[in-house]
Amino acid sequence: MQPTDIGNPDYFHKVVDCQWACPAHTPVPEYIRLIADRRYTEAWAVNWRSNVFPGILGRTCDRPCEPACRRGRVEKEPVAICRLKRVAADNKGDISPYLFPVPVEKNGKRIALVGAGPASLTVARDLMPLGYHCVLFDGDTKGGGMMRTQIPRFRLPESITDEEVDLILDMGVEAHLGEHVGSLKALLSQGWDAVFIGCGAPRGRDLDIPGRKEAAANIHIGIDWLSSVSFGHIDKIGRRVVVLGGGNTAMDCCRSSRRLGGEEVSVVVRSGFEEMKASPWEKEDAMHEDIPILNWLVPKEFTRERGRLTGVMFEKVKAEYDARGRRNLVPTGEPDVHIACDDCLIAVGQENAFPWIERDIGIEFDRWDMPKVNPKTMQSTVSNVFFGGDAAFGPKNIIWAVAHGHDAAISIDKLCNGEDVNDRPPPGVTLVSQKMGIHEWSYDNDISNDQRYKVPWRDTLVTLKDIKVEVELGFDEKQAYLEAQRCLNCDVQTVFTGQLCIECDACVDICPMDCITFTDDGAEEELRGRLMAPALNPEQDLYVGDSLKTGRIMVKDEDVCLHCGLCAERCPTGAWDMRKFLLDLTLAGSACRSR
Repeated sequence: MQPTDIGNPDYFHKVVDCQWACPAHTPVPEYIRLIADRRYTEAWAVNWRSNVFPGILGRTCDRPCEPACRRGRVEKEPVAICRLKRVAADNKGDISPYLFPVPVEKNGKRIALVGAGPASLTVARDLMPLGYHCVLFDGDTKGGGMMRTQIPRFRLPESITDEEVDLILDMGVEAHLGEHVGSLKALLSQGWDAVFIGCGAPRGRDLDIPGRKEAAANIHIGIDWLSSVSFGHIDKIGRRVVVLGGGNTAMDCCRSSRRLGGEEVSVVVRSGFEEMKASPWEKEDAMHEDIPILNWLVPKEFTRERGRLTGVMFEKVKAEYDARGRRNLVPTGEPDVHIACDDCLIAVGQENAFPWIERDIGIEFDRWDMPKVNPKTMQSTVSNVFFGGDAAFGPKNIIWAVAHGHDAAISIDKLCNGEDVNDRPPPGVTLVSQKMGIHEWSYDNDISNDQRYKVPWRDTLVTLKDIKVEVELGFDEKQAYLEAQRCLNCDVQTVFTGQLCIECDACVDICPMDCITFTDDGAEEELRGRLMAPALNPEQDLYVGDSLKTGRIMVKDEDVCLHCGLCAERCPTGAWDMRKFLLDLTLAGSACRSR
């Protein structure tokens, strides 16, 4: 085994699993500690810098950080990272000292942003402080994109969307809201230095089965229906509603239906419950509101009477797998199932639609009719045209759109300064000792035994009567503190200096997780099996230290380390130290350019 190079930012970054998993690489433990210390405004600022929308994401993020959370490896539930983000946003004070200043004089570069969703807004937020003139176009009359149009108000109050969208627009963005871009060729003819396309995936998939056309008046595409509800064009629905689909959009459709008059609302999915694309908490919320989820049913026909929808006929299926592990749905042979309904919402997926992008201007499309986009630079096959969010790689979520926006902003800035967009900037990294005394650290290293705290909800008797009443109340200060204490401070790293070690094994004896082993060297696969506790997660690197007087090596399994600091407290020579690692992604600007 080669000694671990802790000078490589990726090593300790991967140990901070939550930050590594976040597409925007938000330094999660950093802002959680600030929340525990009731420094909410500073915690908000950490989020504002990296993920741009703390209040929105604190309510709606798809939470890729939480399955990665190390707390979930030592007990069942991870830290409620997303809900703690909301605590920072809801309790922040004066944020003006933390906002990015925008120069009065522009740098002469004009950037067009198509779509006013999270990707375009992130590009504007990053470029405006550099003096760019950003011009935003969107067919809707308010900014926010799918954050505003497709997320129901009972999950995301409009006031929160307004606040965080306006924070960016008020930086001086020239917003042409209600102005649809009908031709990219025409837009490019206006001489922009760069064009960013963040128009989302605006088209919902339909179902071409018998009865679809005949009963069209009561069959609705989910995302279009949600948009109409959002803007107040629809305020009621039939008593019996069937929602087709198993993703988060389906969950929003069924819960919205309950608030608009749906008394018998069912979600019907062609897969099993565990295979549904909806986030576990979205399914939990729907079932909490007495909405049944019916699985393994494939729609065959919309039944109707005198041209009016009466229900949906389903075929019962099961999953079979071929030799390659690919799933096929096959009929079980059981009788078809008919579910009566007055309205049906189709939420079986979204797809991109680019009829406004001419195919003779140099932008290449793949076989799925998606633009060919460099995933590192977000650049298309036309050098000054960039894509991001759902428009780049298909439907994902807000935090991915933010990450795309950061990457595109760097590329645009480099392009406008005559630099290679493929030359990406390194992150800012610090590694600072937390030692305050022999047995004292500048962070709270006690390990909480508490289980994950539940976010309180309003009573359904209240929430089901008004589609604008927010369901989740958020943590109060006490709950936020207790939940924050569950964080294991994974960014405070155990750093080993082999030259100081006397191999007394004191750290081995005191480690509560049997993470540390002093042993003879060997091949990694073999070595993992003979540690104090076998290191079973090959995705997490082993920390290897050498320079021991006996010629042995120190091997630490990073996978289940609690970062409690007991090894460093017990070490008589100071060979172990606890050092806070902070990785801060470099945003567009002078730090990204060649010196």
